[in-house]
Amino acid sequence: MNYILNIETATKNCSISIAKNGETIVCNEIAEEGYSHAERLHVFIEESIAAAGISFKELGAIAVSQGPGSYTGLRIGVSAAKGLCFALGIPLIAVDTLQSLAAQAAVENGLIVPMLDARRMEVYSAIFSSDLKSQRSILAEVITEDSFQEYNETLYFVGDCAEKCKEVLTKPNFVFLENIKYPSAKQMSALSYQKYLNKDFVDVAYFEPYYLKDFMITTSKK
Repeated sequence: MNYILNIETATKNCSISIAKNGETIVCNEIAEEGYSHAERLHVFIEESIAAAGISFKELGAIAVSQGPGSYTGLRIGVSAAKGLCFALGIPLIAVDTLQSLAAQAAVENGLIVPMLDARRMEVYSAIFSSDLKSQRSILAEVITEDSFQEYNETLYFVGDCAEKCKEVLTKPNFVFLENIKYPSAKQMSALSYQKYLNKDFVDVAYFEPYYLKDFMITTSKK
């Protein structure tokens, strides 16, 4: 049996899951305005291990959300993951934050656009197919009325940007799944397990979160 501890701290959601062979068996999470990751993360880890009925020595790997997202949140998550990997002598897995956010959208066709709020009209975004294959790389961009206009298929937008973006992204094929707001460690389980099977690990000593700071500004055609 392969147990993986998944850590998601890229946004306001402090989320921990324990997965067994790619299936989430325990998840502890809370999304708070005050970013309580530093206080809650290690408590959630201890509680999750206990709830799963396993010991730390039974973990096969640690998976961490690699970003983009909150600088402080990512640092806290990655530091915790590295510390556990060093202590337990197990590999570290990095999971794309936007891909795990997109995984919450159970759609059969069209494209999924996960977006995380940066500030003002700025977002971190990517585009995935319904089976979570990357269709466009991660960008830091400023959303305008011209954004995504080249796409005619249905675009399903997920993330914490719906309130500010739906006023300018108004094409009929744009659908906002407003109930999907933050990435969760639940959806990391299948993604991290596949990486575990493929031995797709990162260097524990040198791995750094994916900070995306440069924004692409689109000039309005109007």
